[in-house]
Amino acid sequence: MKNKIREKIFSLADEKYKEFHTSLCPNTDNIIGVRVPILRKYAKELIKEGFEENFLKIENQYYEEIMLKGMMIGLKKMEITTKLNYIENFIPLIDNWAICDTFVAGLKIKEKEEFYNFIQKYLDNSKSEFEIRFGLVSLLDYFIEKEYIIKIFQITEKIKKEEYYVEMAMAWLISICYIKFPKETLKYLKSNILSNFVYNKSIQKIIESTRIDNKEKEKLRKMKRK
Repeated sequence: MKNKIREKIFSLADEKYKEFHTSLCPNTDNIIGVRVPILRKYAKELIKEGFEENFLKIENQYYEEIMLKGMMIGLKKMEITTKLNYIENFIPLIDNWAICDTFVAGLKIKEKEEFYNFIQKYLDNSKSEFEIRFGLVSLLDYFIEKEYIIKIFQITEKIKKEEYYVEMAMAWLISICYIKFPKETLKYLKSNILSNFVYNKSIQKIIESTRIDNKEKEKLRKMKRK
């Protein structure tokens, strides 16, 4: 082991969890097998001991090392400008859906407008599958509100990236938009230029929700493209 942090991570590993989680993350062969709550607890300990010093010690070889860095960024209280700098430097390390989604959920950013403006470059110009997913999941976690709902639909119309984890994030985003803003989202679904995969997957995810009644689900089933 190169350092105490990596040694600690390995000491927290659960072999059965490693096998299970590796099965959920295709093409990811660097998972040690530490459960998320345990890793988050360790991130809090490292912050208490010294955020910057410990953050710099963590390498990027293993899945949990990258996840740990992301958790520390989310948990550490700092000015929004500083946090966005950390986020920007972290994003190139994201190479699977689990790190992406856990990282975004843990950010807990309250400065909505600053964060919204920040994620636009990943939604407008990026060619990276997981940079775009970062932007889409950020919209899902922080911006499904009346003020942003139409903007979200405009963004999904522009994204033409066909990678699996981009399209799945788009469908997930649209489905939650429907649950929170059914009228606006239904209108969008009736007139859009989404790919057939994203469109049908969005409807499928809406139908799978327990918050939608059976009558509504039946109408949505008839809207699926063949």
